[in-house]
Amino acid sequence: MAKHTSELKKKVVQAYVNGEGGYKALAKRYHLRDNTLVRDWVKRYQTYGEAGLLRKRQNKFYAVQTKLDAVELYLTTELSIREIAAHFEVSEPSIVARWLKEYREEGADGFSESKGRPPKMNGEDKKQKKTVSSQSNDEQIQELEKRIRLLQIENAYLKELRRLRQKEQPLQKKPSQESSTASEDTSN
Repeated sequence: MAKHTSELKKKVVQAYVNGEGGYKALAKRYHLRDNTLVRDWVKRYQTYGEAGLLRKRQNKFYAVQTKLDAVELYLTTELSIREIAAHFEVSEPSIVARWLKEYREEGADGFSESKGRPPKMNGEDKKQKKTVSSQSNDEQIQELEKRIRLLQIENAYLKELRRLRQKEQPLQKKPSQESSTASEDTSN
């Protein structure tokens, strides 16, 4: 159950837009526990309009490809998580952050649609599975193209990580060089 009604959210956002106070003042005036609520509501309003303030009645399902596209966009551009969430119409930026975490921990397999224990199969189901597993050439090509794309994303991520590490290494070497020259000075 939602703690705050859509009407309250609209009222607070309108007060902010009308210049009736900042985040902290409005949180205090409307007896909200934290000024970050006001900030989040204002950002949602700015991104999605009034629809961003409405309570969602059910969880939204995001396709595996959408998750992969969002992760790829984040890794290959300098867009923020909030901007990516707005681009893919994801209601909460924390969802995109969770996708990034899953991708970094488990790779693309972290997005598999079926999680948990697989159901038990009887003899007929096993036969059907064998026929389904013999995919057509088109499906196999699509699967291979998807895998190539994922490997390209991973490669880009690792290259960027290597570049950042190389950028840090010269900074770490300078102090050690200075300390060696200082020790040479004292030995004379």
